[in-house]
Formats: sequence, structure tokens, C-alpha cells
Amino acid sequence: MTIHTSPISRLLPLTGAIAAAVLLSACGSMMSSSKSMVSQDSLPDSIKVPTGNKVAMETVGVGEITYECRDKANMPGQTEWVFVGPKAVLNDRSGKQVGTYYGPPATWESSDGSKLTATQLAVAPSGTGNLPYQLVKANPAMGSGAMTGVTFIQRVALKGGVAPAAACTTANKGERQIVKYQADYIFWKAA
Repeated sequence: MTIHTSPISRLLPLTGAIAAAVLLSACGSMMSSSKSMVSQDSLPDSIKVPTGNKVAMETVGVGEITYECRDKANMPGQTEWVFVGPKAVLNDRSGKQVGTYYGPPATWESSDGSKLTATQLAVAPSGTGNLPYQLVKANPAMGSGAMTGVTFIQRVALKGGVAPAAACTTANKGERQIVKYQADYIFWKAA
């Protein structure tokens, strides 16, 4: 028995493969163009990086922030949730871990061993339930690698991280709560 196939039915698998390749190529080009596209336009002026700097690395920090119920400063008998420190992994845009963020003091460490601390310059509201936007001026890096020469770090694209909604009273003073968060950390170097 002989099976005859039409020229069209022989072309269908090839056409499907070409369409898939074109689609993947388009998706890939969108990914690569978004990797280097950091727009300062939609950010509050107070956290914009000064001119003369360029994006050196973009990361997505995924982790948690610890808060502790403590006495309010200079307010006897009153308590509040106080930021203790962060603990997060820093991933590149493809999801590969490239470093960590921890504290105190707030420290950004690359997988290559270079690390730095920074001084906060400004914060601005980023939305209900989210940590604020932040701009910090980097201190000189320790070790050589990805953090060498970083001038500023921006915290943007925030999700969560604010103090717990649970009560903080004299009855639970000293209690710690961990809150999940996510933020983009954009590292800048002199242009």
C-alpha cells in the first residue's frame, strides 16, 4: 500500500517550526531590550540618579525583612514595629542568582565576592503596602568584581515589605515578625 502526501501536508511541519522560531526570536528580542531599559521618567525626582551615571546591573531582590516590636524612641509606654534588617537573593533578569542583600548594615554582595554598603540619600512613596522607593550612594566596594565602581543603587518596582499589621504592644515587646518582599535593585556606575 502506498501513502501519498500532498505538498501542503509536507510543508505544515516546516511552517510550524518556522512560526515557532519567529515567535521565540521575537520574545527573545523583547527580553534583551528590556534588560537594559531603565526609565527614570516614571520615578519621583528625589530618587532619580544624577546625570553622568549609567546602569551597570539590574537585579530583582526576593526575600524577607525582619521587624521587631520595640519601644518608640522618646515616647515612654508606646511601642512600634522597627525595621531590623533584610535578607534577600539578588537575581538577574533571567532569574539566575547573582548575589545577596542582607544587613545590618545593608550590604549588597555579588556572587564574585565583591560587596558594598551605602548611605541613603532619599526615599519616596511607592504604593500602599510596599516599601518606599529608595536612592542610596554607594560606599567604595570591598573586593574587586561587579560591585567595584558602583556609584548609586536604586530600589524600585516594590512589592510588600512594610511593617506587620499585627499588634505591637508592651505585651509582645521583643517579638519579631518576618515579612516577604520583592524589589528591583538597579546598580549604577559613572558613565
